[in-house]
Order: sequence, then C-alpha cells, then structure tokens
Amino acid sequence: MLRAEVELIVPFHDIDLLNIAWHGHYCKYIEIARCAMLDKIDYGYMAMKDTGYVWPIVDLQLRYVRPAQFEQRIRVSAELVEWEYRMKIKYVVADAETGEVLAKGLTVQAAIDVVNREMSYASPAVFLEKLGIKPSPL
Repeated sequence: MLRAEVELIVPFHDIDLLNIAWHGHYCKYIEIARCAMLDKIDYGYMAMKDTGYVWPIVDLQLRYVRPAQFEQRIRVSAELVEWEYRMKIKYVVADAETGEVLAKGLTVQAAIDVVNREMSYASPAVFLEKLGIKPSPL
C-alpha cells in the first residue's frame, strides 16, 4: 500500500571500535525511511501535529543479521502493513549493491490526540484519508 526506500552511506561517526555500525544507529536509519514514506502522503511529523494527532512509537523491534560497515552503501525500506487501529511499519536494511539483508524490524505507532493527550483506539479519519481510504461511519 505505502512504501519508501532510501539509500544511505554508513558514516564514520556511526561506527564502533569493530569498524561496524553501532546497533543503536539502525533506529536512525529506519527513522529516515519512515519519514520518506510518510512524506509520500504528506503526513510527516509536522503535518500530523497540524491535524491534531501525534504518533509516538509504542513498540520497536530490530533483528540484526549482518553488520553494516563503514562507508557501506545501504538501502533502507519502510512499508506500512497495518493502518486501521495503529500504524505498523516493517523495515529492511540491506546492502545497496548486493541486496544482502543486514537487519529487519518493525515499529508500532499509536495516534494520540494533541489536545487531551488520549490515545485513539482507531486510526484518525485524517490519516485514513491521506492513505486514500474512506473512513467508515461509526
């Protein structure tokens, strides 16, 4: 339904003493892909807030398969796989040249009303409209 891919080069400041990307930086890599995906439907973080909702991450899972190396060109994909009650996004981090998978993951985000700070138990109509889905009447 909604997918985006970005290419990055692992910079020097992301590596550890073993000359590989420190595991915590993968969160940054998937965040970049997630932002690119949401920008495709004009629902980036500032647009979200302007519609009255924010979507904090309530669950994050990453599985590391192979380490990314200094100056390696990587491709990070983000794909929306659930949208009715939450935003669930799957990620793949792979070598840009060979396609070899380096990591896989997912995030779950819940809609929070900006004014009353309450969690919504269904995706807001504005999000569904951005996806091209007509919200069902209650």
